[in-house]
Amino acid sequence: MGFFDKIRQGLAKTARLLNTDIRDLFKSRGRLVEETFLEELFEKLIKTDMGVSAAQETVEEVKTQFRGRVVEMEQILDVIKAKLKSLMVQPEAPIRFSATPPTVVMVCGVNGCGKTTTIAKLTSQFLSEGKKVVLGAADTFRAAAVEQLTVWAERLGADIVTGPPGSDPASVAHKAVEKALQNKVDICIVDTAGRLQTQQNLMRELEKIHRVLGKLIPEAPHEVVLVLDATTGQNGISQAKHFTETVKCTGIVLSKLDGTAKGGVVIAIRRQIGLPVKYVGVGESADDLIVFEPEPFVDTMFDF
Repeated sequence: MGFFDKIRQGLAKTARLLNTDIRDLFKSRGRLVEETFLEELFEKLIKTDMGVSAAQETVEEVKTQFRGRVVEMEQILDVIKAKLKSLMVQPEAPIRFSATPPTVVMVCGVNGCGKTTTIAKLTSQFLSEGKKVVLGAADTFRAAAVEQLTVWAERLGADIVTGPPGSDPASVAHKAVEKALQNKVDICIVDTAGRLQTQQNLMRELEKIHRVLGKLIPEAPHEVVLVLDATTGQNGISQAKHFTETVKCTGIVLSKLDGTAKGGVVIAIRRQIGLPVKYVGVGESADDLIVFEPEPFVDTMFDF
């Protein structure tokens, strides 16, 4: 499938929700834009988890342009899409590569958010571009995580650095960067154990890994990617806030977008945290991680 087909697949549930809800506002041909209509529109937008501020600003835009007028659904959709696109503007390049390899990418997130799968998908993309990749399995407390990452590394053809179960995760991260330097590797991706943003001791451990990565390469990590499960909706805002405060996240990968009707959370994250959404995951296979582009994303949300 092409880019638009994948985005359409990922946003199918969100688009179906909006399709039903927005059409409900226009049961008869045309609708007068007054307070009741604006309140109903706000409620429909909020259901996608785009956040209060984005929904309010969008409704305000509709109010400014159409208050007191009878409008068709297409007119309202055009204004909504234009407003949301303006709220979603972000840098185009998903990964900021270091001028001098390796580029070090640290990946973090809560338990079960899809980190390991995301790393495999990123690795697959980088390898397909002809880049050499080494993985650092710094989730040393969960043997299954190391095994899973090792299987992916072998399947894809990437090097991997592991440590004994229960060993210091920062040590594994350091060794991975060391190997990347020695072997003139293009990209070093460091996995970290899943943790809740409220677990202060584990967040301090994450901070240590971040600090250690900079010992061999002062600018490292060049990217700190936070993987968020799209199905968590607004809880993703809290995760993004806490992880960014701890390890200076540079962007988001939104996983499992195809499993939720709350695709609007992308807008809330961009609006409230200011982090760019770098990639979205729309399926299980290695090529189901796609570079996030705001304009087609918004268009597809309202593609009905």
